Amino acid sequence: MSRSAHPAGPRYADVLPESHHLAPPADPAALDPRIWARSVARGADGALTVAGVDVRDLAREFGTPAYILDDADFRARCRAWREAFGEEADVFYAGKAFLCRAVVRRLHEEGLNLDVCTGGELATALSGGMPPERIALHGNNKSLAEIDRAVAAGVGRIVLDSLAEIERVAEAARRHGVRQRVQIRVTVGVEAHTHEFIATAHEDQKFGLALADGRAAEAVRRVLAHPDSLELIGLHSHIGSQIFDTSGFEVAAHRVVGLMAAIRDEHGLELPEIDLGGGLGIAYTPADDPREPHQIAKGLSEIVTRECESASLAVPRLSVEPGRAIAGPTTFTLYEVGTVKELPGLRTYVSVDGGMSDNIRTALYDAEYSVTVASRAPEGPTTLCRVVGKHCESGDIVVRDAWLPADTAPGDLLAVPATGAYCRSMASNYNHVPRPPVVSVDESGARVIVRRETEEDLLRLDVG
Repeated sequence: MSRSAHPAGPRYADVLPESHHLAPPADPAALDPRIWARSVARGADGALTVAGVDVRDLAREFGTPAYILDDADFRARCRAWREAFGEEADVFYAGKAFLCRAVVRRLHEEGLNLDVCTGGELATALSGGMPPERIALHGNNKSLAEIDRAVAAGVGRIVLDSLAEIERVAEAARRHGVRQRVQIRVTVGVEAHTHEFIATAHEDQKFGLALADGRAAEAVRRVLAHPDSLELIGLHSHIGSQIFDTSGFEVAAHRVVGLMAAIRDEHGLELPEIDLGGGLGIAYTPADDPREPHQIAKGLSEIVTRECESASLAVPRLSVEPGRAIAGPTTFTLYEVGTVKELPGLRTYVSVDGGMSDNIRTALYDAEYSVTVASRAPEGPTTLCRVVGKHCESGDIVVRDAWLPADTAPGDLLAVPATGAYCRSMASNYNHVPRPPVVSVDESGARVIVRRETEEDLLRLDVG
């Protein structure tokens, strides 16, 4: 790599970890289709467009920062998952990735189900028109009010996460005179190769009922002790998030099916459903290589079939829960550059008008992202930069290491792809910064589906 490509020359190796790919891209204007939404392209003058709409027009109309959602891409990904698994399986969109009423309507129209994990997500699902029988309620600490609301609404399943919750759901079902369909979340002891904070199936964490200490089997006994108010329809397992190696699902399925066989032997009951959760990764950088929905469907179906045949069990109905895999690639965040600071011998800092309040994942998980100049063609020499936000934190980093044009300047627009999952849903008002809008774009134009917060919104909650 030529040192002339960046101003800091000899000391970059001292301040940047060796794991980062420091070589500049062969074509800075190229848009990797694994990372970007399908209708994102560059116009004749090099500026980004989405569904034919110029991002400069979006910035003028809606301001920055803003989450820009490719509506056709979102729908296409919903259909791809639905078609990959077919009529013999259920696809539940994981609402925690990103949820609003417009998304709920699209999920309903495209034939997906929806899982939620709080009362707020449930309220959004119902308000958006999702039939309650197509909703699943998760959560490791559901409140009595949340359980009661879910049972009263008629949700299709509640995933039980503790022994105490069994009695709470049974009581709510008796109160409403229904027999509530439930699954048991099983902690299978699989260590997913992902960040510690998003690995969810090893035993030392807050979710589920462990196989190893017998609590999962005890949960089955307690559910079956309430035949008039609870209907046990299956077992649930989720091993983590942003996973590319599917071998963990094979181990998880083996252990879950083993419990299903034990249930058959002890209770004479073959459960009709198995849910292997979600967690399949997406591409944030060119180094990521995610699988397509049809590959995932084929792999998971073969795993479950093989394990059930080995245990002499009928193959249950399979459920999966993609969230990030649907929403993530459909959206990019549009920022405006405010300041550029070249620190000789160190690096160049490019500050944008958002940051950790609209994307906490870099600070929280050390997540990696890509970025490109969006308002013009990225021509000429490039320099290695760090894209940072406007918040009063040294850890307020959007993209840790990025090759940007050496003439990047205030007023330029930058676009960070693959921000559709967990960015708006985890956004905050840190430093009293209002959260950005979500703008949906298709061939008919652009429309706000979640409006930008205002300072008046912030002050309205402050009772003085």
